[in-house]
Amino acid sequence: MLLVCGIHEIPTSKEKAYRLGCFSSLATEIVQNIQAGKPGWTAESVVTAFVIRAAEAQEKINCLTEIMFAQALEEARALDVEFARTRKIRGPLHGLPISLKDCYEVKGYDATIGFTQWADKPSDVDAEIVNHIRAAGGIPFVKTNVPQTMLSFECANPLWGRTVNPYSRDHTCGGSSGGEAALVACDGAALGFGTDTGGSLRIPPAFSGVYALKPGQHRIARSGTVDTTPGFETLVPVNGPIARSVTDIELASRVLFGKSDALNETLPPVPYRDITIPKKLKFGYYKTDPLLKSSPACQRAVQETVDALRKQGHECVEFVVPNVIEAARVFVALGSADGYKTLTSHTGPDPRERSLFLVTLGSKIPFFIRSLACWAARTFKGDEAWATLFSTSHPRDVSEFWAETQAKNEYSKFFHENVWGKYDFDGIICPVNALPTVPHGGSALLSPLAFSTSLYNVVDHPVGIVPVTRVDKTEDAISEAWTDPAIGGPIGSPIIYATMYEGAKAAYDPVAMEGIPVGVQVVGKPWEDEKVVEMMKVVDGALGKRGFGPGAWAGKA
Repeated sequence: MLLVCGIHEIPTSKEKAYRLGCFSSLATEIVQNIQAGKPGWTAESVVTAFVIRAAEAQEKINCLTEIMFAQALEEARALDVEFARTRKIRGPLHGLPISLKDCYEVKGYDATIGFTQWADKPSDVDAEIVNHIRAAGGIPFVKTNVPQTMLSFECANPLWGRTVNPYSRDHTCGGSSGGEAALVACDGAALGFGTDTGGSLRIPPAFSGVYALKPGQHRIARSGTVDTTPGFETLVPVNGPIARSVTDIELASRVLFGKSDALNETLPPVPYRDITIPKKLKFGYYKTDPLLKSSPACQRAVQETVDALRKQGHECVEFVVPNVIEAARVFVALGSADGYKTLTSHTGPDPRERSLFLVTLGSKIPFFIRSLACWAARTFKGDEAWATLFSTSHPRDVSEFWAETQAKNEYSKFFHENVWGKYDFDGIICPVNALPTVPHGGSALLSPLAFSTSLYNVVDHPVGIVPVTRVDKTEDAISEAWTDPAIGGPIGSPIIYATMYEGAKAAYDPVAMEGIPVGVQVVGKPWEDEKVVEMMKVVDGALGKRGFGPGAWAGKA
């Protein structure tokens, strides 16, 4: 007998759980093994194995919040009884232990998202996505950690503490779906689900070496997903899967796309569609952008992807993101429209996490101080980009908010005309972040790094994440060639560049980061989510075996 988290006796041994082979199997393979009646493969045995692994992950990286082990085992036994009677699986997720970002409501459990004021207030209903997971045979068994307010790409809060990167205890796993991606990376769940408003479904999987899909708006139901700014519909949060393979991303998408039973949902009834893509694809790519200079490791990830695609006969064309600073400015203007008053109101007596420092600073200080800071940035650092973004962060009245909403719409049209219309790409390959990760506390001054992902929230594009490589201290050292703007690209914002790369406390340290995963974004046009999944398959296949997928972690934290 094994006591897990002090709440439930698990009738198996750790060795037996490992012998079953769950951790080295795709979610689709697990379901197939249960359906085939292979010896030892039952919903209960699978859930038991993942309970053990999730508990191990929790001990090493502190990724869990709500523990639902006892309920999950009851659901698993019920599925086994049903299968024994009917010889039919309930659905495509039959017997799979599913993890959920803490913001998803599960009846009888809290959805605190790290706020102590929200503790001990269990949900009365299940989120709609939870209903669909259960209807397909999936078994929710844990919820996972998030950063305070969910407006950060770190993962720490006063209630649950800090989640660390599965490959480095000194670095973040990303946010805000940080605990979710980290658990999946540890083979601690067969499949997981997060949310994304500015990169939360993409940064953590890239930092932890797993796959993810940020769908476009209105593909997966949102009812029952707790948020810090309810009613903010200009940049709509989306729900999406995190997994250990593209195959499992497709599995989750097929189950959830277009499914809605809630009366308050406006989800178009568009299910997952089978499509055929051209044998030769045309990809656009960029290794860096005019605002944020990507590190050698992140540029290498894009270049290796491009090289692999070209070897397979695909066309890859380098381009520059048009007016990326405007996309970042719009994101800041809309997000700070109430001065982050609603967002931060939930913290109550909790100490404020340092990761919120820069992102909320501009809206808190008086106009003349903000103007002085921007003048200094322009005058002494020559940093027009930083000054533009910092000056944009302040409260707005209704007419100003409408104007910024229109600016978002205009930029989206501009992007379509100057990227898709101009080049006729099938998809785009680009960095997820300028850095492979940051040290704990590093995002306090580097919150602008999320603009690499928030661009595709502003224009509402579906985006997949594919892990590519790992940081190599030799290959990814800062070199003379990378420093040359003609080769490595412009430095972007001098202030942000200095924080990333200069001085003894530079955030980028390839020696300390060695072995940390690096991924890429695979971007598609609006409503081409299925094509993004197919392009992820193409990218994944072109890159070949490289040490990612089920069983890759093996307790390396």
